[in-house]
Amino acid sequence: MKIQRVSVHGGHSGQFCSHAKDTLEEVVQAYIAQGFAWVGLTDHMPPSDDAYLYPEERTLGLTAAAMTERFGRYMTEARRLQAAYADQIEILVGFETEDTPGSLALAQQLLAAHAPDYIVGGVHHLDSIAFDYSPEEYRRAAEACGGLEGLYCAYFDRQLNMIETLKPQVVAHFDLIRIFDSTYRRQIMRQEVQNRIRRNLEAIRDFGLILDFNVAALKKGASEPYVCQPILLQARYLGIAVVPGDDSHGVAQVGLHLDKGIEILQRMGFDTRWRKPGRV
Repeated sequence: MKIQRVSVHGGHSGQFCSHAKDTLEEVVQAYIAQGFAWVGLTDHMPPSDDAYLYPEERTLGLTAAAMTERFGRYMTEARRLQAAYADQIEILVGFETEDTPGSLALAQQLLAAHAPDYIVGGVHHLDSIAFDYSPEEYRRAAEACGGLEGLYCAYFDRQLNMIETLKPQVVAHFDLIRIFDSTYRRQIMRQEVQNRIRRNLEAIRDFGLILDFNVAALKKGASEPYVCQPILLQARYLGIAVVPGDDSHGVAQVGLHLDKGIEILQRMGFDTRWRKPGRV
């Protein structure tokens, strides 16, 4: 049986995301052109406060209020595209969460207001620092956490809080905390870090959530997707569903490295009859 091309975490666009390109409709058309069976549109939720704007958002003169309004337009357009292209591709409309002070409460408000098909739970900040923005910010976050081990522990602690609070149908890029760390294979094996990884994976299993196998790491020069192989082996042992996501941020990134990700999951014995995230 042919393995379907899908993305459980994709569909960011320049129309609604300041660090992406192209319109959301152009991105959807690219998924159709590549023969995807289904795709989740998962643009970012707005920040909970102006303090958590990214530099490019500040440059554009955006505010948290303006981005909340833009998010509403994103949901409306995503639903329009879901209906307009229903005969060509199955579109699931969701969004990606954040975890800054106030963001989990805001995510719950957005859930109530917009009723997405599902949400993708991500953590991108520690001590209010966007650790995935640049190597400099990553180092600053590590210093704030007392070093690399502290950074990893703090990340997985925040991730667990996000999982328990929101119970997102999909957990995004589980080990994103390794983004600028060339020693990550050593770091994840430290006992305190390993304890947290196992704890979080067990929570994902117990809540019946999906792990995003995020191949976007490869376009940024990583040697393997998020989730890395040692953690992936644990996920397989625990029977957790792992589904590929291209985390595309424009037409050029749609499906990029997806086939390599599918090949890895197939080789490791994961079920490639991809599980779809259910309605929240």
